[in-house]
Amino acid sequence: MSKGYYGARKNVRTVSKNAVDKGLVYAYIGRKQRKRNFRRLWIARINAGSRVHGLSYSQFMGKLGKANIGLNRKVLADLAMNHPDAFKAVVDQVK
Repeated sequence: MSKGYYGARKNVRTVSKNAVDKGLVYAYIGRKQRKRNFRRLWIARINAGSRVHGLSYSQFMGKLGKANIGLNRKVLADLAMNHPDAFKAVVDQVK
């Protein structure tokens, strides 16, 4: 697993083991952080799109739940960014 590492990290057994273990820890942490970062990005995009139509993010998401519209944040962010007319239709249904 240490193939491609430089210096002692690739061929000294104990150093290599420590480097690989640390790399696996960073990979595990990174998978969790990626989920957090995408959620933050989606929330920022939904917030920007909803503020154009006079609602804050929290107001929009609250009304979205009351209207029983089952779109997740990923889809809403895509609509807000790439399909503003479709996002406006969702906002109008919520209002």
